[in-house]
Amino acid sequence: MLDSVFLTLAIGLLPYVLASPLPVNSTSGLYARGPSGNKVVAIQMFGWNWDSIAAECTNFIGPAGYGFVQSNPPQEHIQGSQWWTDYQPVSYQLNSKRGNRAQFANMVNTCRAAGVSIIADTIWNHMAGIGGGTGTGGSSFTQYNYPGLYGSQDFHYCGSPGNDINNYFDRYNVQNCELVNLSDLKTESDYVRGKLAGYANDLLSLGVEGLRLDAAKHIPSGDIANIISRLSRRPYITQEVIFGNGEPVTPNEYVGNGDVQEFRYTSALKDAFQNGNIASLQNLENRGWVSGPGANVFVDNHDTERNGASLSYKSSNNAYVLATVFKLAYPYGAPTILSSFSFSDHDAGAPNGGYGRCSATGGSDGWVCQHRWIAISGMVGFRNTVGSGSLVNWVSPAANRIAFGRGSAGYVAINNADSAWSATFRTSLPDGTYCDVISGKSSGSSCTGASYTVSGGSFSANVPARSAVALHTGQKGGSNGGTDPGNPGGGTPGGTVQVSFEQNASTIMGENIFIVGSISELASWNPASAIALSSASYPVWKVTIPLPAGTTFEYKFIKKNGGSVVWESDSNRQATVNSSGSQMITTSWK
Repeated sequence: MLDSVFLTLAIGLLPYVLASPLPVNSTSGLYARGPSGNKVVAIQMFGWNWDSIAAECTNFIGPAGYGFVQSNPPQEHIQGSQWWTDYQPVSYQLNSKRGNRAQFANMVNTCRAAGVSIIADTIWNHMAGIGGGTGTGGSSFTQYNYPGLYGSQDFHYCGSPGNDINNYFDRYNVQNCELVNLSDLKTESDYVRGKLAGYANDLLSLGVEGLRLDAAKHIPSGDIANIISRLSRRPYITQEVIFGNGEPVTPNEYVGNGDVQEFRYTSALKDAFQNGNIASLQNLENRGWVSGPGANVFVDNHDTERNGASLSYKSSNNAYVLATVFKLAYPYGAPTILSSFSFSDHDAGAPNGGYGRCSATGGSDGWVCQHRWIAISGMVGFRNTVGSGSLVNWVSPAANRIAFGRGSAGYVAINNADSAWSATFRTSLPDGTYCDVISGKSSGSSCTGASYTVSGGSFSANVPARSAVALHTGQKGGSNGGTDPGNPGGGTPGGTVQVSFEQNASTIMGENIFIVGSISELASWNPASAIALSSASYPVWKVTIPLPAGTTFEYKFIKKNGGSVVWESDSNRQATVNSSGSQMITTSWK
């Protein structure tokens, strides 16, 4: 389902309002994301069913500081296990493979009780495609005939071969022909507008606080404005409008309706973090894009992670995590995190019957659970704390290394290079000891990860290769259980312990597995001196290393093949050496 360069059956993203209309953002004139400006990060919970989203709101999403969840489309759709069946509506009754009306309402209420608002992915452009049958709620249909709802008079017939879009440089073709043969609604019709507004008002009556408009590019912006004017209250709006060079339909013409998803941002992050010039990201407001206060931004969504148009959880060298750290630290756009499932088949639907499951810090049962990754969830708190703080203290001593502050509330250093970055960073932070939210969080008066002391506005750090350090005033603590510049190992060493590492990892011919970490025994993050693991028990790679007893350290596994180095994704692993005896650490490549 291609929309120019990207797939257009996208899911989207974003935020909320309570039972009253949202305040207007004084900068852009658009409706703001939330009444207070706090808890501004959304998660696209792609493929999760309503019951599992409700549980996750209570167990993790709310306590972690996320403000919004974007759900899959809730309306009745065609049957099938593939992910894209959710995007072929049959009726507007709330009975999808993610759950029924009662389950959807329970999810909305449960999430709200946890401080999280729901944005529903909403399809105003089309109904189901070629063929017919029975929908997930029992409704019978054929293309252009949805009994009791729409008939042939309610659709466009543009006259192109197959009635399909075949010229993205022609506005009429883009907005009146069919997107991959999906029945294109006549949104200029008063009757169709009334039906779409009725569906949206039904969602609002259940407490939905935002709408993501799928395939908005294929609907004239004036048609969208008319439908919005019929809503019972003004929800948050974000619109999928994919930019194409030279195309007549542009993202900027939709800003009067609400936020617009800025896909050029997604492409810029992919290019910068894969091609080694993250310093090029210093100024994002003067590129002709949608202005930051009206943009919805993401590293990836469910379409782009499949079509290669973005970084994804599969990206090498931790680029996905570092790009997400940047997105949550940098003051441009309203950020959305994708939380998805692993796949090898492009069409594959969600695992486990759509019931999402996560471990404490990541995926489980085929779910990737990016929203739980330590570095990502830690940066949600960073974004909430720094708020609208200005960009300050930017430094970029090399193309692949940047650091900057957000007012006097936060500071981040991102190292996209293959060697550690040792530096003293000048900040606007108040003096004190801070937890690094990339590696852990506050726990009582200490940190579960590394900690750094700011004195006279400065702190020194050894930022690991392909990693980051992020500090903010909402996460303070001492060095117990973590590291700071004066105690790089943490803990209280005394003697050594034989620590055995067993790493389950598949490799190709010529690749080998190595370990590298934050202490000298693990090469102090220098991949050239990393310690090799034995492949004798392949696919389990093994090595035993004497490490100082009681030491807390960070580490990662890397793959080497000749001169190339591939780092594991996600934030650094962390462990504490036993006080005596021996120790086994068993992991799998991530």
